[in-house]
Amino acid sequence: MAERKVLNKYIPPDFDPAKIPRLRLGSNRQIKVRLMAPFSMRCETCGQWIGKGTKFNARKESIEGEKFHNIQVFRFYIRCQRCAAEITFKTDPENLNYEVEKGALRNFEPWREEKALKEEQQLTKEEEEENNPIKALENRTEQSRREMDIMDALDEIRTQNAKGERVAEADVLEAIASRDEEKETRKRLAEEEEDERLAKLAFQTAGGRRIKRACEEDAIAREREIRMMAVAPPGSQSANTRGKLAVAPKAPVSHSSLGIKGIRVKAAAPAAAPTLAGMLGAYGSDGEESD
Repeated sequence: MAERKVLNKYIPPDFDPAKIPRLRLGSNRQIKVRLMAPFSMRCETCGQWIGKGTKFNARKESIEGEKFHNIQVFRFYIRCQRCAAEITFKTDPENLNYEVEKGALRNFEPWREEKALKEEQQLTKEEEEENNPIKALENRTEQSRREMDIMDALDEIRTQNAKGERVAEADVLEAIASRDEEKETRKRLAEEEEDERLAKLAFQTAGGRRIKRACEEDAIAREREIRMMAVAPPGSQSANTRGKLAVAPKAPVSHSSLGIKGIRVKAAAPAAAPTLAGMLGAYGSDGEESD
């Protein structure tokens, strides 16, 4: 069996290529091509909507005598997918677009209208400048000012980018560390101030007076004195001192403060000093009672 993919073909010895008839093709002949719809359209016959990018088997031909700056204009023939009606459109090199000829209606595209409006405004502006030199001077001045503003903005952006490029990684890390340390310091100071405020509130009375903390030495002396009074016997001087410390003396009440007048108060006789004989007698009487 012969090979399916052959590289060498048999050529008979009596083959003469000059005897092969040449195909005469016209200049306006049509070529079958495969294309996609360059814009969205609606068929005028059946109303079928044809979206942009829909694929068609089309026929292409060049239009005789229609060129734009030596650019040939081509015409395409397609058929509707629903009713098989013929739709024709051609290229528009002047506007870099396509133009529908027959069989369909192109959908409205707002950006095309905006572009046409801008072109119309530009033409009107050029006409005004031609007729009015002062207007042309004003327009040029405004355009120059706008260009200077744009250049200043670009220079500022370049400067900012250059500053960012000059910053080293170590500097960035150091700046971040210093910022974190500053935050910690502020937080610690705030906590200390809050603790101090709470302490002041805790050591204040209801009237707002501040309670002072006793000295450590005074507290130790006071505790030692209390222990001595607790250990001392009832009749000793420490016990008397404890009684004096325990019971505060009362202030004497005057008759004038009570509203009593004309009463003479008899002075109390001074207590007699104990003698040696009296003390011995008291000691003897105590001894006899114990026997």
